[in-house]
Amino acid sequence: MKSRLPAFLSKDKICIICEGDEEYDYLNKLKELSVWSEQYEVFLDNADGNGNIPARYQDRYQNGSFEVVLVFCDTEKKPYEQYEDIKRKINVFHGIDNAAKEVLIYGNPCTMQIILEHWTDVRLKSPAKKVNASIIKEFTGVENYKGRADQRKEVMKHITAENYQDMYRRICEMQNDDTVIGSSNFDKLVKYLSSEDDRWINEINKKLEE
Repeated sequence: MKSRLPAFLSKDKICIICEGDEEYDYLNKLKELSVWSEQYEVFLDNADGNGNIPARYQDRYQNGSFEVVLVFCDTEKKPYEQYEDIKRKINVFHGIDNAAKEVLIYGNPCTMQIILEHWTDVRLKSPAKKVNASIIKEFTGVENYKGRADQRKEVMKHITAENYQDMYRRICEMQNDDTVIGSSNFDKLVKYLSSEDDRWINEINKKLEE
């Protein structure tokens, strides 16, 4: 009888709370492309709106089923009231001033800014889908983008493992300052999930427990 080797018993369970459908669909597409290290088992949780993120984060963190819980959302438009409220509530939950900085992955002004980096280094000025529709059409062929399920599905068809690398290169060149339009720290998530070394998880949790 052949001996059975354990299958990835040491995989780290990562929960990423997604603000909504666009964030969920995008990360799910990246999961399907297998562009991340097999060291991680990534669970995506659709919060169905940024107002639900703080409670969902607290629930998943206290659940204890995951090695680390992250949040993926956008800033929307100034004065970023809901986004700032998410950060404040995460900080209060952990009882430290910079907890949100450790776990929050953002796109300013919106997640479409990150998605478009697969094909272009254009910097969006607004989160409004109507304003960005012509740019989305130019690179994906999707007409009059409004974020419908069929439109999101069509956009995701254009994302490949090859242009994922292009996105990463472009994202690395963006500012990491969530008060600046056209900024993102998505490169941080890419670095985390591409690394075979999972010490970053302990580093995050250590800071959250200080």
